[in-house]
Amino acid sequence: MKLGKYSIGIGDRFAHQGNAQLAAILKAKQKGVDITPVWNKSYREHQTIKTEPASTRIEADNAVKISGWKDAYFVDADHVGLSNVDYFIGSSDFFTLDVADFIGKSATEDKIKSFINQHKKYIGRIAIPNLTEEIEITEEQIESIAHKFLYAIEQAGIIYRHILTKKQQGTFVVEVSMDETDEPQTPIELLFILAAIAQEGIPAQTIAPKFTGRFNKGVDYIGDINQFSKEFEQDVAVINFAIKEFSLPANLKLSVHSGSDKFSLYGPIRKILQKFDAGVHLKTAGTTWLEELIGLAQAGGDGLIFAKEIYRSAYFRYDELCTPYATVININREELPAPDKVDKWDSSDFVNTLRHDQANKLYDINFRQLLHVAYKIAAEMGERYLNALKKHEKTIAQNVTENIYERHIKAVFIGAD
Repeated sequence: MKLGKYSIGIGDRFAHQGNAQLAAILKAKQKGVDITPVWNKSYREHQTIKTEPASTRIEADNAVKISGWKDAYFVDADHVGLSNVDYFIGSSDFFTLDVADFIGKSATEDKIKSFINQHKKYIGRIAIPNLTEEIEITEEQIESIAHKFLYAIEQAGIIYRHILTKKQQGTFVVEVSMDETDEPQTPIELLFILAAIAQEGIPAQTIAPKFTGRFNKGVDYIGDINQFSKEFEQDVAVINFAIKEFSLPANLKLSVHSGSDKFSLYGPIRKILQKFDAGVHLKTAGTTWLEELIGLAQAGGDGLIFAKEIYRSAYFRYDELCTPYATVININREELPAPDKVDKWDSSDFVNTLRHDQANKLYDINFRQLLHVAYKIAAEMGERYLNALKKHEKTIAQNVTENIYERHIKAVFIGAD
């Protein structure tokens, strides 16, 4: 199985928006841009919502059938480890191997020495095509990188080989994820991480490194855009070099996790992709859940009441909801609007406060982030919430499609009309 040059991870908490999500990708296809859809849902999300991975597969298969989609599509076991990968084996054909927790844990000294010896030829100054500056590598750097990352990649190899005991080689896509850690990986570190991936025999088609800055859930990038652009360009160049140097899959590309709504980065990303004729995997994750809330509020009546009820519960369950996502949200709790105030809002007030339109004076980054992590409340409502999605399907679907196509796909993959 081969992942397309451009792909997009379309998370869908409640597995009801597959048709609307695919409609956005079909619009891109009509513009001559092929994007591979990847429906992704993590173990944590399944546990929170009390769903099984089979539900994501059913959603994807049904959306493909209804739309007449003829190209490849995937279902991603998102952020899995050895402890939970079996949960996804039957329904997934894309596995994001998350080894961030193992970064910094050292491999054995024998393995580290062997890794250094195998890569001594890179000591000195090496020129990577399309990078203006040569990279200088010392033996001490290789040793430090091996101590920091080699064990983590060994764990990725263990997970990959475990999957191979259940699924035939070549029948699934592998991504290695190292983004949920404290420090960004440098281009030199990425080079030797890729060397280790090749050494483990992992046919990775995407890799998700940690970039400089904050990639908070569902809101724009916080950090130095110029520094990000420099890192992103260096990483693309390093990947192109590593593909040939280490015989990695020719379609290996960067994966941008929590990439949803990083509007200030989309222009630089697109420019670099064009410069290198490179691909990218963009994960939009939980923005579909927020578009469901926007659609409910926009519908008015009971839909608006429903959205307000969810916010009220989220406000008073702040610590419970936010703690699991503490590293990827940044909420000023004191600036959250009081539920009694929100109860007086009309549809446009709620929609404009939640929708990610930074030009709108009502947009509230704190309000949006809290509701982003509040999907647990909707899950607890069970059929009440699902019935509301069905009742207001048309309004919700319009928002889901427009969000993915207008705000994400056009900006990264198509450009301005």
